[in-house]
Amino acid sequence: MYPYRHLFDFTREIFLNIGCSLEDAQLATQVLLEADLRGVDSHGVARLSGYIRLWEAGRINPKPNISIVHETPSTATVDGDGGLGLVVAPRAMEIAMKKAENVGSGWVSVRNSNHFGIAGYHAMQALQHDMIGMAMTNASPLVAPTHSTQRMLGTNPIAVAVPTNEQPPFVADLATTTAANGKLEILQRKQKQTPSGWVQTAIGLGSTNPFEVQAGGALLPLGSTKNRGSHKGYALGSIVDIFSGVLSGANYGPWVPPFVSFLAPPADPVGQGIGHFFGAMRIDAFRPADEFKHHMDNWINAFRNAQVKRGEKAVLIPGDPERIMTARRLQKGIPLLPPVEKDLAEVGKKFGVKF
Repeated sequence: MYPYRHLFDFTREIFLNIGCSLEDAQLATQVLLEADLRGVDSHGVARLSGYIRLWEAGRINPKPNISIVHETPSTATVDGDGGLGLVVAPRAMEIAMKKAENVGSGWVSVRNSNHFGIAGYHAMQALQHDMIGMAMTNASPLVAPTHSTQRMLGTNPIAVAVPTNEQPPFVADLATTTAANGKLEILQRKQKQTPSGWVQTAIGLGSTNPFEVQAGGALLPLGSTKNRGSHKGYALGSIVDIFSGVLSGANYGPWVPPFVSFLAPPADPVGQGIGHFFGAMRIDAFRPADEFKHHMDNWINAFRNAQVKRGEKAVLIPGDPERIMTARRLQKGIPLLPPVEKDLAEVGKKFGVKF
């Protein structure tokens, strides 16, 4: 177990050492550590060494000039200048919220960025402004569409955050696949098999091997198989890819650059970097905010009081598990697997920062 403050200070120092400004290092660290606090261990400090390797390969710009390249009163396209997605994404969400303040809603597409951490962090920025926040991103092609063996899409998450009054906010943050690739990485470190329906082999057969993707296989869309609804997961992932990549001028589909540094980006890119998409909607553009939040509380209470199945304790609201985990980990610390500890110690040694 590691205290949040220890991991925060260490991670910030690493980002400072690759050339980030203090403000950007603080922001990138906050986004990254939010994943660990919320129990999304696959997207937290376990990913730090991956960002560093991308920087070493010249694929991350630590001092990006983030700029608006096209806009209307309610929309914008942002160029991230190859910066850390952990920095580019929150800045883009700020633009979406500013537009929402002015005209009721704001929609921002982003190109020329990198992996942005957990989608939920960016959507949740809107909560304190009485806005509904949305965030999505495309990602490295590891997912085979329904009926295919070719990897065409990323895990392409969607997050929506909705403010409330007395109840904790509604926060849905989900990959459009049966499982995020980071879950496979955790199973690899734990030397465990995957559940059925997560991955398929290079010829399209089901597998429980957590290393199947490295062997040429693929992740599966949400639903896993056609008769279990994989065409719906495929459609959702496609929507994210179009909004994030095609709309912004980023790469899309099989052209999205890989997160791992040892794989080169496609030689024939159709856009610039990875793409994101953000939305912010001012609640009082639809109805009075207090009135809406009162009814959100009522909505949540109704679901909390729904009759539960035998053997289950309660109906959970999206965001409940992460909120509970955050309180626990702030108090007791953040657990790291031995391979992650070793990885972080090596990163620290490289920059003379004690882990």
